Amino acid sequence: MKLAFVLFKYFPFGGLQRDMLRIAQACQQRGHEIHIYTLSWQGEVPEAFQVHQILVKRITNHARYMAFYQELQPLLREQAMDGVVGFNKMPGLDFYYAADPCFKEKLDTQKNWLTRGGTRNRLFLQFEAAVFAPASRTKILMISPQQLKVYTRHYRTPRERIHLLPPGISRDRMAPPDAAAQRAAFRQEFRLGPEDRLMLTVGSGFKVKGLDRTLRALASLPEELRRRTRLFVIGQDNPAPFLRLAGRLGVAERMTIFPGRDDIPRFLLGADLMVHPAYYENTGTVLLEALIAGLPVLTTDTCGYAFHVERAEAGRVVRSPFDQRQLNRDLAAMLSSRDWSRWSANGVAYGFREDLYSMPELAARIIIETIWRRAC
Repeated sequence: MKLAFVLFKYFPFGGLQRDMLRIAQACQQRGHEIHIYTLSWQGEVPEAFQVHQILVKRITNHARYMAFYQELQPLLREQAMDGVVGFNKMPGLDFYYAADPCFKEKLDTQKNWLTRGGTRNRLFLQFEAAVFAPASRTKILMISPQQLKVYTRHYRTPRERIHLLPPGISRDRMAPPDAAAQRAAFRQEFRLGPEDRLMLTVGSGFKVKGLDRTLRALASLPEELRRRTRLFVIGQDNPAPFLRLAGRLGVAERMTIFPGRDDIPRFLLGADLMVHPAYYENTGTVLLEALIAGLPVLTTDTCGYAFHVERAEAGRVVRSPFDQRQLNRDLAAMLSSRDWSRWSANGVAYGFREDLYSMPELAARIIIETIWRRAC
């Protein structure tokens, strides 16, 4: 079969983008032809994939997305695609991979009435309803149990159209047999002593990931602990606002920002704490990546996968409504705690006993089997 995978933007270090690639590769391994349609593509193109860039220029992003959707429709018809898998919401999809939280919920809870009727918001609501409304035929590949409840509350989506998937963590994040040696080499490379503490934040979109909250918590540490604590931030975003904030808080020399990179497992092994106080996060794949690498986690309950941290007993979760003072207290306590080895061991054990890995294969099976049944 010819399968179309559709997303607005591809860059190699985005969680959504990595999930798209792995699902497409799982379909390809079953013998199917993969076409990807996007506005922009950064990085290498996987072997035998056909990437189609639809180049449209508009002043605003939402206008570009509408133009992209309009240009896409005749291309899909001309090239006779058997199935269309979307990774952003839009009309006409056969499948939607639900990596983004419910926009209607966000609009209802975070925006004032003056902004709700704007052109951008109307478009995003229209595209979301095209996927989730009861009359839609789109099958939904849902990855967040938390968001499943939110979407069905807003749209009354028939449950039979929704497939709840397990996480899809890459097994290369698991702590290897030589984890201790790799950790020692990493810490030597970055001149981290036995008493030093390394906080790690991973993910593009620094604002949404709560980097400002992390910096305030770092600045609040007792002086002796703050002097021996460093923060490594890895992600693709504009660092300037956060460098300015770090400067105002007096912790600029404690933070290093790296662009997206391919050696994340080394950082997971070398750090002491994953700090991820996100404002909202559909899942939070990085939380599970940290757990199975043996890295304790401090996060917020607005992350869809935060419950895994509690279930594994591998860190702490800050409850809503968010309180910066609570995050500050939890950070200081975790960096000073003697429970680090227990949290670490619990996370590694959780990675062995739970299915945190099969999402791409199951998603591919659902896509292919659904298309076959529709054709029969």
